[in-house]
Amino acid sequence: MAKAKKAARKSARAKEAVAEIGVIGGSGLYSMNGLTETREVRVATPFGEPSDALVVGKLEGKSVAFLARHGRGHRFMPSELNFRANIYAMKLLGVRRIISVSAVGSLKEDLRPGEFLVVDQFVDRTKGRHSTFFGNGIVAHVTFDKPTCPQLSSTLADACVSCAVPVQRKGTYVCMEGPQFSTLAEANFHRANNWEVIGMTNVTEAKLAREAEICYATIAMITDYDCWHPQHDSVTVAQIVATLTQNATNAQNVVREAVKTLSPNRACKCGSALKHAIITDPKVVPTKIRKNLTAILAKYLA
Repeated sequence: MAKAKKAARKSARAKEAVAEIGVIGGSGLYSMNGLTETREVRVATPFGEPSDALVVGKLEGKSVAFLARHGRGHRFMPSELNFRANIYAMKLLGVRRIISVSAVGSLKEDLRPGEFLVVDQFVDRTKGRHSTFFGNGIVAHVTFDKPTCPQLSSTLADACVSCAVPVQRKGTYVCMEGPQFSTLAEANFHRANNWEVIGMTNVTEAKLAREAEICYATIAMITDYDCWHPQHDSVTVAQIVATLTQNATNAQNVVREAVKTLSPNRACKCGSALKHAIITDPKVVPTKIRKNLTAILAKYLA
């Protein structure tokens, strides 16, 4: 048994060398310009297949794994995404930080299409998604009052400034189920709560990244004013796609700048999120669960 545990820890350490930073590209960002020495990696996870093959390479001298959230060609709706497989695949590759890029609608007059928001809070209005790795014999409750990594978020905001991209450094992202856009009543409700942007994906990623002890931060690319604005009262895909083209170019530049300037040391608590979160007695954790969650549980259940 001791040899098996030692081998599992050695295997986990070996996988850390594949990529240190993960980038998840949302609508309009299906590849990462500037990646060199690239290769595609198909990662098998206990939760099924990720949205697509991960593209691993070098960006600004650092090892990066890129994943198209909706698959190349945009094949998956938000509700169809295998969030657990996407985040666990990153963990298996050794990723310690995830930069998420996501298209959103603005709920504020002063957050205009083409501008970016670095999210610091989420409101979860999704329904029935798998948003935890736990259950089936093991229980954990991670702290989630500050759902994004402050160090990584600050780096992203600074990178926006360096790239001359208009950015707001803090704001709340309300995550709805979709795939339909909001009704006017819903948009007015969201605005009455003083939330900044609305999207369909990121809160689930943030929850899973926290459980996996991966730093997570979001660049919210504003594409439209949802449906509340009197001069933009009907959101269309054509309008969004036009803004996405501009946003994608800016996002590529910001991500490259952030990767270049990101400190190698994590000055945050993300890497120890599970330290006091696991409630279940280790002796009763099922063998299958131990095996399936080795990448995130090995240091706590060894």
